[in-house]
Amino acid sequence: MKIATFNVNNVNKRLPNLLEWLAVASPDAVCLQETKSTDRDFPVGALREAGYGAVWHGEKTWNGVAILARGAEPIESRRGLPGDASDKQPRYIEAAVGGVLIGCLYAPNGNPQPGPKFDYKLAWLDRLIAHAAQLYASGLPIVLAGDYNVVPTAEDIYRTTSYDRDALLQPRSRAAFEKLLAQGWTDALRTLHPGETIYTFWDYMRNRWARNAGLRIDHLLLSPAVAPRLLDADVDRWPRAIANASDHAPVWITLR
Repeated sequence: MKIATFNVNNVNKRLPNLLEWLAVASPDAVCLQETKSTDRDFPVGALREAGYGAVWHGEKTWNGVAILARGAEPIESRRGLPGDASDKQPRYIEAAVGGVLIGCLYAPNGNPQPGPKFDYKLAWLDRLIAHAAQLYASGLPIVLAGDYNVVPTAEDIYRTTSYDRDALLQPRSRAAFEKLLAQGWTDALRTLHPGETIYTFWDYMRNRWARNAGLRIDHLLLSPAVAPRLLDADVDRWPRAIANASDHAPVWITLR
């Protein structure tokens, strides 16, 4: 089973890119982030023609998440994180695909920091940690996949000081990610590529793609019922190089 996550950065604007990647990569399940589409405008028809069922949760202009399933309809179990009924931002959706429960997330960026956006980021990550603990305790096969907007360690970013004040690298952001891992989740990409230079995001500014000046912020975390089944994990870099590309590349795992 192949499961991927892809911050598509506007699903309608980059629909041809998404469809090309789906045709080449043939993932069984895909988590999308930053769909930037209302629920009514989500391209469900085009995706069904490409062989994918979908569940989605979006809004105009910002945010938005979706889960796709090849040749099937995802069985939605949750939309939105528990813990704050006033939070209406579409950043989390959860569904079962092929016997695996998949949580698709788009964590807040948190910039500028300090400030209310960073406070919201930390509060949202706390809610994710609490929900993840409940999922973990269930013993189910679970994958938490998406754009976490956290660079976990110094080896997950190119040599630079330009991000030193960025919310993605702050000690409290990294501590939240570490607290999540400490529950027992497996960071799939880093587990299979220890010590390697591997990025999932390259900003459009300052020629960062051409310079391979990237960050690793898209992660797939596996519960103990899934982790022993991990066969492979990697980043499809080529979609970042084509015209009208997202600033992220798809990240994927294969499970036995």
